[in-house]
Amino acid sequence: MDITRSVIALLIGMGALIWMIMKTKMHPSLALVLGACIVGVCSGVELSAIPGLITGGFGSTLSSIGLVIAFGCMMGQVMEESNAAKRMAHTFIRAFHGKNEDFALSCTGFLVSIPIFADSALIILSPLIKSISQVKKKSLTGLAIATACCLEITHASVPPTPGPLAVVAQFQGAIDLGAYILFGIAMGIPLVIVIVLLSRIVGRKWYKVVDENGEIVDVEGELKKKYELESESSDIPALDPNEKYPSVFASFAPIIVPVLLILLDTVSSMLFPEAEGALWMELVGFFGNPVIAVGIAVLVAIYGLAKDKSRKEVLDCLERGVESSATVILITGAGGAFGNIIKSSGIGDVIAESLAGMNMPILLLPFLMAGVLKFVLGSGTVAMTTTATICAPILMQMPGVNLMFAAYATCMGSQMFSLHNDSFFWVLTRTFKLDKIDVQIFGYGLVQFTFAWCGFLLVCLVNLFF
Repeated sequence: MDITRSVIALLIGMGALIWMIMKTKMHPSLALVLGACIVGVCSGVELSAIPGLITGGFGSTLSSIGLVIAFGCMMGQVMEESNAAKRMAHTFIRAFHGKNEDFALSCTGFLVSIPIFADSALIILSPLIKSISQVKKKSLTGLAIATACCLEITHASVPPTPGPLAVVAQFQGAIDLGAYILFGIAMGIPLVIVIVLLSRIVGRKWYKVVDENGEIVDVEGELKKKYELESESSDIPALDPNEKYPSVFASFAPIIVPVLLILLDTVSSMLFPEAEGALWMELVGFFGNPVIAVGIAVLVAIYGLAKDKSRKEVLDCLERGVESSATVILITGAGGAFGNIIKSSGIGDVIAESLAGMNMPILLLPFLMAGVLKFVLGSGTVAMTTTATICAPILMQMPGVNLMFAAYATCMGSQMFSLHNDSFFWVLTRTFKLDKIDVQIFGYGLVQFTFAWCGFLLVCLVNLFF
């Protein structure tokens, strides 16, 4: 197949996919399958082979991550309904001695968004964010944007969150999941600092607080200066005495346990390669498998956070978690089908050979593609999954490409924009009344854009040395 036909086939398929998602009533999973059919036909794949390639790609993708996504959503639902996230936030605030609440909330968001969808996590944390603004007279704008963007860091780049999990899966085992989790967390730490510093600037520019009546109001002039001084006090907002909260240990355990199990497997394999086949290594590998690790995390959440609930209440909670996972599972599997068509058609090989002769930075390709798709489609999960299905077959054929860095660049690109076609944009702006276009675009939008590019530049810097 020549490069011209490959590019035309890919562009037609991508254009049709974007059009179907934006302009029709189709679900993204159906649009991905139809887009795969279009790519297959335009690239010359035999018609009789296309259905098998679609189902094969769908099944192979979900065979590794389908249960992880479902279990992760179940665990997140239990944490959401048990007030574990609020307990975690309060713990971080106390750890910072009542100061630097934006850092405390950012650390909370960074951790909470690993098992809980960013939209839900922001809603969960919103009463605490408003309470801090009301008690400390901190800028609600700065607190909300700092928390929201830090929620998006791990939501977009650290498995077992579904998006990055699907991205890693598209590289078909070439990326170690445990190593990628550790890498994503390490890369996210400096981004938290960038976000907090930028959010403080935005917060001073558009100063809002929650007044004594619980209303969100704009503050200017001398009152703004007064509140800025008051916000430096070290008071710690109390948890609502009318609600029940789990212990600190129980709140953190569902997140820490699976991460430790997966990382233990990864580290053991790296440090003790000669022990392969030993019983203890087999046990570590068994419990460090993502399906088993996240399944154990669900049990930890049930018996640690929902032990006082009835059997029916727990089952209903888990059912709600399963329902929330259905869309992500469908999109992820359909993305795998799209990628399998690209791989089987030979498009990846042709484009890989062409790109190998260019001077274009390889990591820039998935980063920009994910950014464009996020801008057009609004969904970070769809943007990064679609980008990975297209780029993974290409990048895997190119010598010298660090696939883990490429996967991270894909995830960061999917966070470059958050505009009016993004559901998270509306959750943030409506919850905290960020209703002016300037604060939406030049406040939140600018912080979002900046941290995505900082993440990309950081991975490029790391790529120079490793």
